[in-house]
Amino acid sequence: MSTDPSAGALPPAAPPVVAAAVESLTSRLRKKLDAAVEQYAAVPAVTDGEGITITCGEDAVVTLSPGSSGVIAEEGQARCSCLLAPRCLHRAAVLSACPVPDADTPAPADTVVDAGTATGAVTTAVTDPVTSTVTGAGTDAQGGAVPAPASHTGSGSGPHPASSAGAAGHAGTPEQADPTRAQVAAASALWDAAAAVLSAGVPAAGAVPQAELLRAAHTARLAGLPNAEAAALRVVRGLRAARERHDSHRLADLVSALRELLLTAGRLAMADPDPALVGSVRRNYEQGGSLRVHGVCREPLISATGYGGVVTHLVTEDGRWFSVADVKPGGAARARGAATATVAIGSAMLNHAQLARAGLLITGATISPDGRLGAGAGVRATPLPSRPWTTGPLAALFARPLADVTGTRLSGDAWREQDVAREPVGCDLVIVGTAGDAVLARELLPAPAAETTDAAGGVTTGSVTTADDSVPGGPSGAGRTAGGPVPRARPGGPLIRLVPAGLHPALAHLDNLRRLASRPGLLVRVVGRVDPDRAATLVPLAVGPVPGAEATLRLPPEWQGRADLGYDRLQGSHLPPEDACLPWQAEAGDDVDPLAGAPLWRVRRLVELAVSGGRRAVAEPARSGDARVQASALRGAGFMAAAELVTELTAEADRRSRDVFGRLAESDADRYAWAWLAAATHLAATERALVRASWQPAV
Repeated sequence: MSTDPSAGALPPAAPPVVAAAVESLTSRLRKKLDAAVEQYAAVPAVTDGEGITITCGEDAVVTLSPGSSGVIAEEGQARCSCLLAPRCLHRAAVLSACPVPDADTPAPADTVVDAGTATGAVTTAVTDPVTSTVTGAGTDAQGGAVPAPASHTGSGSGPHPASSAGAAGHAGTPEQADPTRAQVAAASALWDAAAAVLSAGVPAAGAVPQAELLRAAHTARLAGLPNAEAAALRVVRGLRAARERHDSHRLADLVSALRELLLTAGRLAMADPDPALVGSVRRNYEQGGSLRVHGVCREPLISATGYGGVVTHLVTEDGRWFSVADVKPGGAARARGAATATVAIGSAMLNHAQLARAGLLITGATISPDGRLGAGAGVRATPLPSRPWTTGPLAALFARPLADVTGTRLSGDAWREQDVAREPVGCDLVIVGTAGDAVLARELLPAPAAETTDAAGGVTTGSVTTADDSVPGGPSGAGRTAGGPVPRARPGGPLIRLVPAGLHPALAHLDNLRRLASRPGLLVRVVGRVDPDRAATLVPLAVGPVPGAEATLRLPPEWQGRADLGYDRLQGSHLPPEDACLPWQAEAGDDVDPLAGAPLWRVRRLVELAVSGGRRAVAEPARSGDARVQASALRGAGFMAAAELVTELTAEADRRSRDVFGRLAESDADRYAWAWLAAATHLAATERALVRASWQPAV
């Protein structure tokens, strides 16, 4: 018998099993369910020969016997020894305390776990980091498309046709047949369950509303709506994390998941034919012919659902991005071990650490729609020698200004996480300071190339610039090299925030950023990912020295000119002397986070309050008059559409109808959900527009 916590952890339970257990309870037992879940979740689980047992009382022992997949997929795999079993409180509470499994079906050998389901805990958003990766009628003056506000009349369950969010704006997507009746019915059920959760808020969204949402998610799965199912499961995970006050919980993530669920379910319930709403269960791999790819960096992945692994990012000669992933159950330990795991492509016999600094010549390549390279039987791969970041396609990563690259990355729809471009970007930066958990930096202008004669009489190319102390924010003679001073800061460029890609103590992200921040004036070449939710923010994945500079990194030869921030740990010896890094002068008007000072915080506070506190909490500003004050402030700042949506949301939250006898009737969750969705979608689109503008140079 084992009492090891990792060995006795509760296994994931399939949504239909949890929903059936909760539905079988009497109304009296349902009232006690939330307290029982909290009580039994704290009981140590014991692994023995029969499975995983949880002692709920003297005569009540729940036994979980997951199948080969590790998931409780059938009702018979969860048993209780009490007299009321299987319709007992103990069994329903234990199943409700089990983690929610991923929506993806088991993948064939040629596929990998989707990054969108295995990375939530890796980045500040590890977003889900595996979410790499996840529409409205009408536009606002700030550039955000929003759903039509809930101005319709009538009642009933499901979204009202007059509230369709996003029938337009997708002319570029391929047409397909309208959703089937089963899909429309499943989407309507999912909308009703999600609208009920929104009205209740986190405090009242206990095990029973979660079970209803899980049941609707399973119905969506059977109807062939994988996107809607995945969004519903993310909402349930977010609700549980919020109620249990997990350290990893972020209210913004739960708001985003609920917004995506309502928008997807609402449009499908009105038979919107957009194929992106349905999604696909598996990512089919297609033939890609021959490829020559070069390794850029590795990224560790840790999932909140117990997955861990690594993704190695690759780039081709023409600048296309691909990746090779190795993600399996195991969490942080698996992520650490996968750093040197063998790459299963052909017979190249490279591990991920070697591939990140070398390359592959692949014939018969298989490629998924999101750029994942497969390892089918017909794939052949030959190792290529290492290539530094200063030559070929790798050097081209650092040639374009960040303003141009980020404009492309942030051009997708803000309300569609899967539309956010996750391809890394490259840039040369100078470290200028810190702000909270972020490292502040400025972009450097590329140094012009100059030909010099080496000792052997050959002609070489080096980086040479002229000193220009008149440039705002530039150092005074800092980091000089034999060929001249280092490149200077881009005039008018934004103050860039570097935030860690992962906060897990098993990873090196946070320690490495602290090491970089300890040397203001340090010049560093960065490969990272644009954070779509924060102004001028990068999530660095790897760093290297700036060519031709003295005040830059001095990495060991075996690292081959780059350090993967999740795995390689920087030491003090890897930094230049302090006297080589002169302090960088701040520019007048520097703003650490311009988005935080925008009046949109008023909308954000109301949208998040609706999720954290429920409908009653949103109705309070309407009764106290605070809603009028907030709307007036938004109009004064030029956010006219935002002001109207805030007014509509608070009014709808406080709206109470009466029956024919004058008694207060149950609130219309449908109208309220559409009003919230309109405000939340507009907020996401407007904030994305401001984030995109924050990368542009000041005029």
